[in-house]
Amino acid sequence: MAGTVTTPAGASLAGGDPAGAAVCASDHRLPAAAGAGLPLKAFARPAEQVAPDLVGCLLVRALPGGGHVWGVVVETEAYSQSEPACHGHRRRSPSNDTLFGPPGRLYVYLTYGLHHCVNVVTGHDDHASGVLLRAVALPGEAERIAAGPALLARRFGLNRCHDRQLLAPPQGAWIAPRPEALQRWWQGCEQAGDDPMVCTTRIGISQAQELPWRWYLRASRSVSRRARGDRPPRPAAAFCPAAMATPGGLP
Repeated sequence: MAGTVTTPAGASLAGGDPAGAAVCASDHRLPAAAGAGLPLKAFARPAEQVAPDLVGCLLVRALPGGGHVWGVVVETEAYSQSEPACHGHRRRSPSNDTLFGPPGRLYVYLTYGLHHCVNVVTGHDDHASGVLLRAVALPGEAERIAAGPALLARRFGLNRCHDRQLLAPPQGAWIAPRPEALQRWWQGCEQAGDDPMVCTTRIGISQAQELPWRWYLRASRSVSRRARGDRPPRPAAAFCPAAMATPGGLP
């Protein structure tokens, strides 16, 4: 998994990533259809198949005091035991045991002993496979507030205490399917010959750098790092996560 944490301009990780940091609920109400999570079978596939399918889905966390924090997943990376950048490539250990299944759970680890990174376990039992959630766009918040693994974990208040937690609403954290408004927009882009997603190489790793196992939403300004030559969209033309909670949705 990625071992390098970058802090986007305008964001701060001062003071580290404390497990007890307060998490504020999103100002925008959770879309009605987002109350149900993806079925476990959606994660029981190779990471390189699950990762692109999670772009556009909603990451949701129910807060103990009421309300939710939620946003649109706009960037993911895949990791598999078959390649050396994966934590489970060499051997199974107490620190990476979660990554070996079962699928549909959170694998949360510390990088450099400071910042948390949130992954979704995929594939099948006894095979290390997972998807790193690299960036999420939150409605009504700064576009770079969760533009990177450590910032994402901090904003959602996810840490080692959530490692191995099942992704399901009763457990308090889940991934909901792409909202209907986003699906319509996505289909419109494809019909116009414009692929909404970029597939490129992973970042923050020293091995298997050639694998094109990173995906991100081209129209989002919340991506942690864009592929070389891919310029960010103008603010007026960029993807707006708040439209997920607005009647009528995206144009």
